[in-house]
Amino acid sequence: MADGSNGMIAFLFPGQGSQFAGFLHTLGGATPHARLAETIEEASDILHIDVLSLDHAEALSSTVAVQISLLVAGVAAARAFHEEGIAPDAVAGLSVGAYGAAVACNALSFGDALRLLHLRAQLMERAYPRGYGMLAVSGLSERELDAVIANAHTQAAYIANLNAPRQIVVAGADGDLDQVRERSLDAGARKAERLAVSVPSHCVLLDDAARELTEAASKIAFRAPTIPYISNRGARPLRQADAIRTDLATNLRYPVRWHDSTIVLRELGAQVFVEMPPGRTLTQLAEDALPGVAKVAIEQTSIASAAALIRARTDG
Repeated sequence: MADGSNGMIAFLFPGQGSQFAGFLHTLGGATPHARLAETIEEASDILHIDVLSLDHAEALSSTVAVQISLLVAGVAAARAFHEEGIAPDAVAGLSVGAYGAAVACNALSFGDALRLLHLRAQLMERAYPRGYGMLAVSGLSERELDAVIANAHTQAAYIANLNAPRQIVVAGADGDLDQVRERSLDAGARKAERLAVSVPSHCVLLDDAARELTEAASKIAFRAPTIPYISNRGARPLRQADAIRTDLATNLRYPVRWHDSTIVLRELGAQVFVEMPPGRTLTQLAEDALPGVAKVAIEQTSIASAAALIRARTDG
C-alpha cells in the first residue's frame, strides 16, 4: 500500500503471450531502477544462465525462456516498487504469472520459484515440443464455445483460460485449433487468433507434467502468504502454504478462471490494479470487467513514474 493512503493495491502478474522481443532489456524505460538489474543478475546466478539472453526473438520461441523471463520481470518490478514505498495488499498471476504472485506475497522464495518454474517449463516443452498451442476467441460465451468444440469433433481441443465472459482461450493441437477457429467465426465470434504460446496449457494434456511438478513442489518450502494470493484454478483467496503449493503445481493442468480472480480482488477491496511487465493485457481485461477501478500498467515506463501514478490514484 502506498504510504499514507487508504487505497488497497492489487499486483497482477501476466502470463505467457505477453512477452515481446527485448522486453527485459527495456524494463524500466530509459531510467531503470537499480533493483531491476539486481534481480536479473540474481536470477542469472541462480539458474547459471544469462537471463538477459532469454528475451531475444529467437530465444522466445522456447517455452522455458518465455516463462523464466516473465517471472524475472514480474519479481524485479515488484521489488523495485517496494523500494519506492509501493507494496501490494493482494496478488494474482495468470498461469506462469502465479509464480511471481507467490514470491510477491512471500509464500515462496525467488530462488525456489525460479527452480520450480524452470522445471515446469521444461516439462511442458518436452511433452509438446511442436504441433500444439493456444487460440484466443472473443465474442462467444463459455457455453457457446463448448458447443463449438463439441461440434468440431476435435481430438485435442480444450477450454483453457476464461479471461473474460466472452474472451476465452482454447488449448490443443494445431489442426484442431484451426477447426475451432473457423467454426468459432462461423458461430459469431468477433475474433479468433493464435497466441504466442507453443504448448497446450491448462488442460488434461498436461496431466503427467502436473503430477511430476507436484512431486517436485512437495520438496520445496512454502510459507503462509502475508497477503491474499488469488488461486488460478478456483479464483479464491488462498492463505495457507500447502494450498498455494498445490495451485502452483497444478495450474498448468486446469483452466484459469482469470475473470473470476479479478472480481474476487475487487470484492476484497482492491481499488488500484497494477500490472507487472510486460504488456497491459490484464489491466485491459480489468477495465472491461471493472470500468470504475483505477489501473496502472508498467509497460516500459520508469518505476518512479509508475509509483507516482499509483500514489496519485490511491491517495485520490
